[in-house]
Amino acid sequence: MENIIADLENMRLDAYISSKEENMSRTNIQRLIEEGNVLVNGQKKKISYKVQMGDNIEINIPEAKETNIRAENIPLEIVYEDKDIIVVNKPKGMVVHPANGNPDGTLVNAIMNICKDSLSGIGGEIRPGIVHRLDKDTSGLLIVAKNDLAHINMSKQIKDREVKKIYIALVKGNINENEATINMPIGRSTKDRKKMAVRKDGKEAITHFKVLKRYGDYTLLKVRIDTGRTHQIRVHLAEIGYPVVGDMVYSKGKNEFGVEGQMLHAQSLEFKHPITGQEMHLEADLPQYFKNVLKELDGRN
Repeated sequence: MENIIADLENMRLDAYISSKEENMSRTNIQRLIEEGNVLVNGQKKKISYKVQMGDNIEINIPEAKETNIRAENIPLEIVYEDKDIIVVNKPKGMVVHPANGNPDGTLVNAIMNICKDSLSGIGGEIRPGIVHRLDKDTSGLLIVAKNDLAHINMSKQIKDREVKKIYIALVKGNINENEATINMPIGRSTKDRKKMAVRKDGKEAITHFKVLKRYGDYTLLKVRIDTGRTHQIRVHLAEIGYPVVGDMVYSKGKNEFGVEGQMLHAQSLEFKHPITGQEMHLEADLPQYFKNVLKELDGRN
């Protein structure tokens, strides 16, 4: 990379490289710096290093390693697929990433089998590019990038809040407002590290909801999120007193329908195709168990 010019002096090292290398994500750049693959005047530096006039920056991008994640032939509903992205309707109960306790049977295992040789290597190993997530018991649409360019572009769209995400939720209680916005910061719970909570020192979290139907003791909501904090919808709705039916973490979970896990479904996505720029609008129908519960509630009316 060329020597530093005056108007870019004193920028953080990762920010400077990001301004020059549009095809690299900030996260990937930070990983390269931490692993010693970025040298400033022949020396390793910290991410926070402030670049100076005359600095010479060398970037070494190692070849992506083969992942040790096993491809598995797991049936998946594919809503859209081309050479750059795949959008699936994730079923309730499926974990997205392999981890301790869930080494296989995950969405990534299934995508590995579908994509074969068309995968992103942006994380340092060749695997599907998961650009956003859904909780284990949240069903619905999820975008997966098949290559690095698609991964970087989709990640940027999500970071810049250009992806419109719509969810359907059934909550306990009768909400008075027809529509409202919840603007409460969310952070890690100080009481239980596995949970999130509304905290003054948390990160900005904005959730909009609109009532679709009232069922007396329950309300069906259309939910749109501007931010993508962990468990955001579940935390926000529980905080205002209307927990998602079946949520085992942010409410007692027990319910008259025998549903285990939150009744929350990622119904639609709007975004620009990461390579062609085409406007995309995709939808996934409610899962059958969700429809059955609504049918039962309709029958009471």
